Amino acid sequence: MDNIAGRNNGLKWAVNISVVLLVVAWLIPTIGLFVSSFRDRDAITASGWWQAPFAVELTFRTRADDAEPRRDGDSWVVEGNIFQTSEVADAFQSGGAEITGFGVIGREPARFPAGTEGETRDGGALTVNADGSYRYVTAEEPDDRGLRVYFAANTPPDFTLDNYQTILTAQTADERAAARAGGATFWDLLSDDEGVFRNFINTFTVTIPSTIIPILIAAFAAYALAWMDFPGRGLLIAAIVGLLVVPLQLALVPLLNLHNQIGIGQSFLGIWLAHTGFGLPLAIYLLRNYMAGLPRDIIESAKVDGATDFQVFTKIILPLSFPALASFAIFQFLWTWNDLLVAKVFLPSDDASKVMTVRIADDLLGSRGGDWGILAAAAFVSIAVPVLVFFTMQRYLVRGLLAGSVK
Repeated sequence: MDNIAGRNNGLKWAVNISVVLLVVAWLIPTIGLFVSSFRDRDAITASGWWQAPFAVELTFRTRADDAEPRRDGDSWVVEGNIFQTSEVADAFQSGGAEITGFGVIGREPARFPAGTEGETRDGGALTVNADGSYRYVTAEEPDDRGLRVYFAANTPPDFTLDNYQTILTAQTADERAAARAGGATFWDLLSDDEGVFRNFINTFTVTIPSTIIPILIAAFAAYALAWMDFPGRGLLIAAIVGLLVVPLQLALVPLLNLHNQIGIGQSFLGIWLAHTGFGLPLAIYLLRNYMAGLPRDIIESAKVDGATDFQVFTKIILPLSFPALASFAIFQFLWTWNDLLVAKVFLPSDDASKVMTVRIADDLLGSRGGDWGILAAAAFVSIAVPVLVFFTMQRYLVRGLLAGSVK
């Protein structure tokens, strides 16, 4: 009696908790990636993304060059504010920072607590207060560059779009400012070949045809296997099921050799055909199961009224099969958008043809391997479109996957 339909299962609470935990486990990396994409490299290195809303202690180095030295008896005195020196002024424009310690050598940047007096290398005395004000007293006249000072400061959280602008334009903030001063617009910067915007467009160029072409071919094949009687149909279905378990890596080299022999080579057409071939077995299997479960009476009535197979396919089967088509479209779009291996094999290696995954793997991980803010921004730009597509069409996913499983 416990399994009667309509009666609540006693373990329903455990199922709900498990689902919530799984959702949270999947969301945590995405949230962390999103938060990190708005932080700078030093903040990411010093603290985890979950500490982003709080102040973090960072170390800096600068020169005491914001004030002119003045003579005071037998000594020279320099008084100013460490936050206003040329090397770190940009980092403290928002204010709210508090110095915790300072030093005069790089290996001990916070040797002296804030507010105390520390000895410099030339025998002078340096005092740096928590608010950034400092006083440097020395017997010798300071040089024009200023005393080298290291310090640690609790800096407030600072979120910026600079990582995204750097990724999209391949230029630093100073380079973008200089380009705009020269009359360049943001679109001019965005269109630069060095930025990832071109790779972003290339990914669309690969993904959209690689999703549409197999759907068109698989829809015709699925209808034939589901509703048309011809010799060898059972063998074809068995062959398609068998192809589902064949690793695509086995076909990469032979397929590339075939493309070279017929003159396609490494090109966008070549990768479209490659993704089409690799995606067709699942597409045909999924659509055939769905179409085979459609009501036979509707199709037979249409044929009695004189409809041809093509009319039945276009007027009845395709509209009713939209959930299955959308389900496969989600899978194929995600696979081709996130693909790295097939893109490296079937696309030219020049920068103008690279997709997002190849650009991140080949260039950013090498040249920006330690800049986690830049890498996080690039990764989130790459996953933003698949996430949008999934949440837009996810209501069709379950309906398509369950196609033909029940009557």
